[in-house]
Amino acid sequence: MVFSLILLGGAVRLTGSGLSMVDWRPITGVLPPLSDTEWAQAFEQYRQFPEFREINYSMDLGEFKFIFLMEYAHRMLARLVGIVFLVPFLVFLFMGKIESRLVPRLWGLFVLGGIQGVIGWYMVQSGLVDNPAVSQYRLTVHLMVAVIIYAYMIRLAVGLFHSDRWNGHAGFTDRFGGFAIAAVFVMIASGGLMAGTHAGFIFNTFPTMGGAWVPDQLWAMSPVWLNVFENTITIQFVHRVLALAVFLIACAYAFLLYRRNFGIDRLMSLVMVIMLANQITLGIAALLNGVPTALGVAHQAGAILLLTSILIARFQGVTREAKASSFPPADEIPG
Repeated sequence: MVFSLILLGGAVRLTGSGLSMVDWRPITGVLPPLSDTEWAQAFEQYRQFPEFREINYSMDLGEFKFIFLMEYAHRMLARLVGIVFLVPFLVFLFMGKIESRLVPRLWGLFVLGGIQGVIGWYMVQSGLVDNPAVSQYRLTVHLMVAVIIYAYMIRLAVGLFHSDRWNGHAGFTDRFGGFAIAAVFVMIASGGLMAGTHAGFIFNTFPTMGGAWVPDQLWAMSPVWLNVFENTITIQFVHRVLALAVFLIACAYAFLLYRRNFGIDRLMSLVMVIMLANQITLGIAALLNGVPTALGVAHQAGAILLLTSILIARFQGVTREAKASSFPPADEIPG
């Protein structure tokens, strides 16, 4: 459900639906407009805000219903995720079915989900003022908190099957896996900036950017560091460079796993390579086609699936002894 929520958020962004609901009612407001009168009132509310006056001034009621229902679905799914998490959690907690070490972690997940809801409204507010555009900073924070929640859920789930073989001491391969996870996190954050600034709609060529490997105006803003966050040319350039870096890092990690060959290492190394190839293909296709909604959402899904494969590889549960390896890493030989 969290995976679906992240993808739906991407679809909301790509369809320009995020500012269609101009109020925040976290407890009430479960039902959408049901009558023609209620739809007319909701549309009239939307017409008072800058996005309609400056961008969607020719929008009719039918078009408004589409973007409203997209954002409505996103908010309702977020609420449903909270209910699906909290109700069984409280039941299992009352029944004493949850290990004590998991209780604070699961409460932390729930609190983080609540904070994410507040961040989401904080993000929307940035587009309801004079500038009808959501802040790319707030959007990226909203995306990354969602990814952190998802990643931590995967970590906890995989940890339920974790072997004690390593006794908490990670070898070089595991430490490199942590580095690979961090690299993918940075890559996803860069994608948030791409979405927040619409940087994917410029230079829809590959491998060059408009015929140049290093485009002009790359560092046009002052101070220089501002280009990385607000210059659409620089943002796309950095995203491409990060894509190459993640490719190399993930391939290296897959090789280390394949060579180690402990438990499901080799399986996960192959899955990782498949996810990596899939993500790169989707990224190039989305870029060359001007980031249509379907390809944009698929590209976002590819990033989450790649992250998932690395998380499972790094924190995999092991159910059998290591197979003999001709070249065992020195740091993982006992003694």
